[in-house]
Amino acid sequence: MDFSIKPLDAKSTIGAIKTGCIAVAVFEDKKLSSAAQALDRKGEISAALKSGDITGKAGSSLLLRGLNGGVAERVLLVGLGKQDAVSEKDFNAAAQAVVRAFTTLGSTEAVIALPFDAVTGRDSAWSIRSTILSAREAAYRFDSLKSKKDPAPNGVKKIAFAVPSAAVNSAKEAITQAVAVANGMELTKDLGNFPANVCTPTYLANTAKKMAKEFKLDVEVLDRKQLQALKMGSFLSVTNGSVEPPKFIVLKHNGGKAKDAPVVLVGKGITFDSGGISLKPGAAMDEMKYDMGGAASVLGTMRAIAELKLKLNVIVVIPTCENMPSGSATKPGDIVTSMSGQTIEILNTDAEGRLVLCDALTYVERFKPAAVVDVATLTGACIVALGHHNSGLFTRNDDAHDALANELLTAGKVAGDTAWRLPIEDSYQEQLKSNFADMANIGGPAAGSVTAACFLERYTKKYTWAHLDIAGTAWKSGAAKGSTGRPVPLLTTFLINRAQAAK
Repeated sequence: MDFSIKPLDAKSTIGAIKTGCIAVAVFEDKKLSSAAQALDRKGEISAALKSGDITGKAGSSLLLRGLNGGVAERVLLVGLGKQDAVSEKDFNAAAQAVVRAFTTLGSTEAVIALPFDAVTGRDSAWSIRSTILSAREAAYRFDSLKSKKDPAPNGVKKIAFAVPSAAVNSAKEAITQAVAVANGMELTKDLGNFPANVCTPTYLANTAKKMAKEFKLDVEVLDRKQLQALKMGSFLSVTNGSVEPPKFIVLKHNGGKAKDAPVVLVGKGITFDSGGISLKPGAAMDEMKYDMGGAASVLGTMRAIAELKLKLNVIVVIPTCENMPSGSATKPGDIVTSMSGQTIEILNTDAEGRLVLCDALTYVERFKPAAVVDVATLTGACIVALGHHNSGLFTRNDDAHDALANELLTAGKVAGDTAWRLPIEDSYQEQLKSNFADMANIGGPAAGSVTAACFLERYTKKYTWAHLDIAGTAWKSGAAKGSTGRPVPLLTTFLINRAQAAK
């Protein structure tokens, strides 16, 4: 799918655009956007509104053909709701309606001339980015493992955004950013949707190597012997029951100044989580191929910022393995020693994500990071707390960590990939007490997502850190089963904002 800009000025007006279809907005109370007014030379659009063929409700649409007075073959009327109060939800509903309509057209090219600056609290760039992500989401297919491929989507393949000449530069930047984010999300979706017999730890490592070659990144992949030399006893304990070799992936984008401290993204990469000896129920266990959603999302984010050539130093770290039951698997009650030297009593082998992450969080100390964000499908408890709308955000309570939390929360709101901050307090740490080790790996059923974050927090004392629990947002179940590509938009926006602040 190709996206471009159609500048509008005194010489190039809406009515003079020759295209297969042009989409314009109408509002409730029978009001027309300025672009719709420009095309309503013979009153056909006003008549359609007056007749009730379209109400102007957000997401409603009506296709008109052969409109007198225009050179566009078709005009698509799209409802945007109330003219003076267009919300993000209303605009996204309208964008999705445009995308749906475009897939049914005989034309391969179209122009979108919505009032991109009409969304309350957002600018034109936000609206253009949102439209592109909607278009790419609708076009996404995962059929590479099918003997008969899904029918290729028809309709519009080239979309131009009609914007005033003064807004062309910002619109072009919005397209560049949105396409990069969409590409990153598609990588994340593909990795998540592949079955665990395809997307193994070795597959993730090879994906990182291919990215490094394509985008000129630095990559290092550590194997079992190197992990043993580093004394990553916690991470390695999770791999004991699997024949798949573990991998520890380090991918570096050196876009900033050599002296600048990097932002580090750590992604949980459990390519299949059976629960180990603490075996999960069989129902929906196939979805545990998505337990590498953190790894997939940080790889997708790295792809996006590498494509953008972002002027920021970013390091992605991925501890990846399977969690399987066997005669050699770690048992409940076993005690292991983490890379930090702290000992852990493993009361539940299904709480394995924190066991691989804690060693990775110790490892990244060597980078002297500006900030560390770990991303993990960590707890079912987070789904209970927040459902499938917000990712869970955890960090310490002080000025530096509050600032990092606000950066992530703001980025999520801008990107439409939201998170909600949950507490980390010393009182919750009490639940992790063990009679036999420095800590237990679970804290009981109460506040499970909080105690998981408290466990990770013990390994992050030497830098500014935040934890994103994406268990409820990384994939969908049921008829719409599949990876969502989240939180690539949040993370990419966070890094773009960091790079801009560093200028």
